[in-house]
Order: sequence, then structure tokens, then C-alpha cells
Amino acid sequence: MLFGLDGVEIGLIIVFLCLFGGILSGFPVAFAIGGAGVVAFAIIAGLDSAGILVHQAIDTGSEGYRSVVASGVRPDAISIFRYPDLPRVAQPVFPLGWEVALDRNVSFVVNRINERVLAGTSIETLLAVLMFVMMGITLERSKIANDLLTTMARVFGPLPGGLAVSVVVVGTFLAASTGIVGATVVTMGLLSLPTMLRAGYSPQLATGVIAASGTLGQIIPPSIVIVLLGTLAADLYSVAQENRAQLAGCTDALTYLGEPAVVSVGTLFQAALLPGVLLALLYGLYAFGYALVNPSKAPAVQIAAGVRGEVITRSESFTWFLGVPVAIIAGVILLSSLGIVGPQDLIIDSFTDQGESASLRTNVSEMCKAAMIELHGQSAWDAAVAQQAAIDAAGGVVESVRLTAEEIAQLRIEKEANAAPIGTGVATIAVMLGLVLVVARGVAPSASRAPLLVGGLGIVLALLVDILLIQPSTSSGATFLLLLIPFGMTFYGCAHGAVRMAKNELIRVVFPPLVLIVAVLGSILGGITNPTPAAALGAGGAIMLAAYRKLRDQDRSPRIIIIATLAVGLAILMGINFDLRINQSGVSFESWLAFFIAYAAYLYAVFGLLFACWVLYTGGVLTPVVRETAKVTSMVFTILIGSQLLNLVVISFGGEHYIQEFLKSFDNEVKVFLIVMLVLFILGFVLDFLEIIYIVIPIVGPVIYGGTFDPKWVTIMIAVNLQTSFLTPPFGFALFYLRGVAPKEVTTGHIYRGVVPFVLIQVAGLAILWFFPQIVTILPALMPN
Repeated sequence: MLFGLDGVEIGLIIVFLCLFGGILSGFPVAFAIGGAGVVAFAIIAGLDSAGILVHQAIDTGSEGYRSVVASGVRPDAISIFRYPDLPRVAQPVFPLGWEVALDRNVSFVVNRINERVLAGTSIETLLAVLMFVMMGITLERSKIANDLLTTMARVFGPLPGGLAVSVVVVGTFLAASTGIVGATVVTMGLLSLPTMLRAGYSPQLATGVIAASGTLGQIIPPSIVIVLLGTLAADLYSVAQENRAQLAGCTDALTYLGEPAVVSVGTLFQAALLPGVLLALLYGLYAFGYALVNPSKAPAVQIAAGVRGEVITRSESFTWFLGVPVAIIAGVILLSSLGIVGPQDLIIDSFTDQGESASLRTNVSEMCKAAMIELHGQSAWDAAVAQQAAIDAAGGVVESVRLTAEEIAQLRIEKEANAAPIGTGVATIAVMLGLVLVVARGVAPSASRAPLLVGGLGIVLALLVDILLIQPSTSSGATFLLLLIPFGMTFYGCAHGAVRMAKNELIRVVFPPLVLIVAVLGSILGGITNPTPAAALGAGGAIMLAAYRKLRDQDRSPRIIIIATLAVGLAILMGINFDLRINQSGVSFESWLAFFIAYAAYLYAVFGLLFACWVLYTGGVLTPVVRETAKVTSMVFTILIGSQLLNLVVISFGGEHYIQEFLKSFDNEVKVFLIVMLVLFILGFVLDFLEIIYIVIPIVGPVIYGGTFDPKWVTIMIAVNLQTSFLTPPFGFALFYLRGVAPKEVTTGHIYRGVVPFVLIQVAGLAILWFFPQIVTILPALMPN
């Protein structure tokens, strides 16, 4: 044994040194990872061929090994860590020779790249990376951060530590709209850091809050980290739970767990939202508390106001921006709980519902039964047995059968009789338009109230028409005509309200990107679509928003962009309210009319998008956006390919199995998870999050995802830990970005000392999520994806 170390241990050290040396060599990380794998394999193969590397494996032919197996211990549970006293046998790290390992690695690399990069099931999800990157870079180029920083500084500046708090708010906002750490840190460093230093802010606080706020994009959806981790977590969790179920004596994970062993990126987005907001809140509280303790190092600042509209009193602000909106939303929720607001559709399934099965499968082996009782509890098992007995007594699970025409008609009559008086769609539109009218009243208290009153009267009339004249069986065309005048009045009031809100700086700056964020995140969190189409929507919306901003800067009319945006909304409304399936028989005239209107709106929306691309291209914006998107995406996918090669090198000489056996030897998943989190935290000082995701997580994933922890919680804990890697010296990327744009009087020492409190806040955030996992799991439970 070389240096008293096992050959596999030396191989792992060689891999790490090659990887670390490749990163420090100055070569692009995307190529250094793959190169490190090739060099490490060559060194290990050479040492193994020379007989220098020796692996001390357990002698499976010894009497001690046979006695352990005879005692009932599974062979795959026997390792040198659990049974260090068993006889050993020396063997090379490549038992069949490095040539066989090389041949297998080449085949595996081709298969892995095909499965995970080119044609696998995860490629659709990985395409969201490209779209989210384009969305972020486009919004960054549209100077949205400039407006947000200026506006938020005016809002929060008069408070102690207000400029620092404004940076946190803008960082949170940009995290939900762009998610690009480098662009966010650089932009806020260029715009906010000089202002904060001139105002007398401590360089440590200023640099720390900018660097930390810029990293929020790694946890707040839409997050590239969550997308990449999610694609891995889905495979790791499924395979790990299948192995766990088989070790427990069950046939599959569904039987053992009582639910499918799946986790999706959309669910992880839901799980990540509250932890991201929690970290932003902790950042803001620290900045505010620091200012209270050290007022001279974070003073309140008055910044000259721009065009802000009318002066609004505190009572008016409370009434129209908080009181009335909350009352409207609470009222609709109350009416919904009372059954006054609800769905009015008359869609009847052609088949009856299949009868419910028992909560757990009970027709299992004794070994599986004992494992399921240990996992779910005796009461849950007894309940499942009772349910299965009742089902058997009733003749088995009721099969789904086709309904007759008479049965369908009768069910439709019953459903119409029980339908809510106010439809969900009408109520939703009424709430949205009502909020516009209320906010417009608040931003311009002295303006004429007549248009807003007309709009409010239109909402009341629309609700009355829905209650008195519209039935669930009313056709979409008739419904449209009946609501035309009431909603026409409402849109008249909202048009005047929009003009008033446009004069308010805060609303004018925040509203457009906020709509885009709600559209993208709402479609994912609400389970309407998966991340890839939502990312495409975000990229298209970002292009339109950037073109609108460019046209305004050039004093050109943005009418085409505005109409194209409205065309998208019109097409969506047509699709929601009309049956656009024209390829079926008996299509009504109103369906044909709605189809042509929706198709025309779609064509104009496409024209508007192409026009927006032309505006950005001629304005010199689109070319750098496409170039930067290609660079970032290519880097991600190249790192993915290189990391697969490095992983296979580790697997080929038994390194992955060695690490997993070491972790499993603790027999305590809490201790194992804490060890993994500590290792990830330490690796964050020297490795980027991409290397950790694609190199380390596949090795430790089968262990940490193979226990009883919720996979959503495990993934979000890892994501928060990886976010810290942007802040930890000496290789924290956010620190490098900020150092590149910081003034000369700000030293590297200032930046390093400034991020220390925020690294501790990250650790505190992890501790909070550890003791209160409901912060992660509550949204996925409330919004099933």
C-alpha cells in the first residue's frame, strides 16, 4: 500500500488533484473537467499496471465472511467500513485491467451523453436552461436593473440602512426575473456601490449585501441550479428508492412507499420559493439591524425624486394599496368557500371513476410487510388491511365502465343544477380588473373618479349578468355577447386607470417585469405547464419588454409591441372560452369565428415578436444577447459532458462504490446527510456549483436520496448550500464579479470581510430549513403539480 493508503483512496486523491490543477491551470472550466478525467485515468492506469496501487478488498472466500453472511447479513451490506476485522485480499484497482475499464468508459460516455444531453428524457427540461439564460440576459440588457435600483433607492433610502435594503429588494426581484448571478452582481456593483460609498456606507456592508443579493437567483425560481439539480434528483431518487424497496423485500418503490418515487422540476420550483424569500428577508433584516447598531456606517439617505405622480397620504396608501385589495381578494375567497363562486363547466367523463384501492398494497411478502409497518406504522398498515378487506367483500375494485348517453345527460343536468352562480373565470377577471381600478384610485387621489366608477359599475353589472342571465349551458358566443357591454365599461375605466398608473414611477418600473414574472412562475407553480414552455414564454416576453424599452428610448411608438402583447392575451382568452377543435364534426359558427380570431391574434403576436427581434437587432442588443446565451449554454452542456467523463473515471476504479460504502457505514441518515452537507460547503470554497452538481451529487446522491428524507427538502437544502459557493472565498464567483467593477478604494479584504456575515446567514438559513422543513414542503402540498 502506497503511503499506507488503499489504492482506491489514492485514486480519489489523484482525481481531486487533477481536477483542482485543471481549474487552476487557466483553461476554461468546461474543458478542464474532461481533461482532468483523462489525465487522472492515465495516471491511475499507469500506477495500477506497475503494481503500485493495491486495493484491500474483503476476502469473500474466507470463513469470517461466510459466517457473517450466514448470520443473515446481506452480501451487499458487507463492507470494510462495517466489518474492518474481516480478512482482506490484495487486488488491483482495475480487476480486469485498465484496457477493459477504458473500453467500458468510452461506451458509457457515449450512452450517457445520448441519454442526458442529446436524446434522453431530461433533454426537454435541460432546454429550459437555454430559455431562462436568454430571458435573464435579455432583461439585463434592457436596463431593467437600472430603473429598479433607482426607484427602490428612493423608496427605501430614507430608512436606516435603506440603500442596503433596496439592494436586497432589487436582488430578489432580479432573481425572479433574470436569475443570472454575474449580470446581477455587476449591474448592482456598478450602480449601487458608488452611491452607497458616497452616502457614507461601510465598504464591508455595501459589498457584502451586493454580492449576497446577487446570488439569490440561484435559489429563487426560475433558477438554473434548480433545473440542473432537478434533472439529476429525479433519476437519483427514483433509482435509490427502487433499490431501497428491493432491499426491504418489496417488488418496487410504489409498493413500499405507497406513492410513486418521483420528483419534478416544477415541484422543486414550488419548494424553492419560500426558502428564497426567507434568505432575502434575512439579508434585509441584517442590513436594517446593522444600520440600527452602526447608524454612521449605514445612514438614511434622501435621493432626489423623479416623476412620481401625486403625493399620497399614509391613510390613502393604506386604504387603496392594502385595505381594499385585501378585502376584494378575501371576499372572493369567502364566496368561493360558500359555493357562490366556482366552476360552471358541464364536461362529463365518458367513463365512470375507477374504485379506490387500499392506501397500501397488502399482498406482499412477510419481509416487505415488516418493512412497510416499520416505515408507515402499524395503524396505517391495519387501516390498509381493513380497506382491502372491505374492497374484497364488495367484489373487488370497481372497474371503470362507459356511460350511456342517458347517464351522461342526467349527470350533466345534475352538474348544471349544482353549478355556482358566478363562474371562476368571470370572478378572476373581475378581481384583476378591480385591483387595477383600486390601485389607479390610490395613485391619483385628486383625479376625476368618474371613469373609475364606470369601470366599477361594469364589474358589478358583469357579476349580475353572470348570476341572472348566464347559465352553465349558455354557449360561449352568447356569454361573450352578454358580457360585452359590462366588461366594455370596465375596460374603459381600466384604460383611464392605466394612464394614471403610468405616471407613478414605482408602478411604471415594477409592473412590466412583474407581469412577466407572474406569467412564467404562475404557469409553473400552478401546474399549468412544465418549466420548458414557461421558459420559452419568459424568453419571448423578455424580448418584447426589451424592445418596448428600446423603442421608448428612441422616442418611437411601441404600439406594435403593445398590440402584440394584447393579441397574446386575446388568443389565450379565445382558447379558454371557446372550443377551438375545428377538426371534429359539427363545429358551430361561433367556434369557427373564435378560431379565426385566435389564429389572427396568434399571427399578429408572432409578427410582434419578430418585430421586437428586429428592433433589438438594429439597436445592437440582440446580437450580444444571442452570443452570451450561446456561451453560457455551451459552457453548461460542456461541463455536463466533461463531468460525465470524470464520473465514469471515478466509477471505473471503484471510487464511487467506496465513497457510498463509507457513507452507508454510519447507519444514521441524519449523520450521513450532515456529512454530505459539510463536504459540499467545504467544496464550495474551491469548486463552482456546476462542478459540484455534476461531479459530487451523482456520487453521494444514491445514499442521501435513498433514505426517508423528503426529496424536495434534500434538493432545496443542497441548492441553498450551493448558493453559498458563490460567496465563499477564495473562489466565490460573486466576489470576482464584484471585485472587477468595484472602485479602487474598495479592497479585496473589504469584500471578503463583507461577505462573512452573509455566509453565516446562509448557514442560519440552512439551520432554519433543517428544523422547519415545512417551509420547503408547504407550497408543493398546497399546489399539487
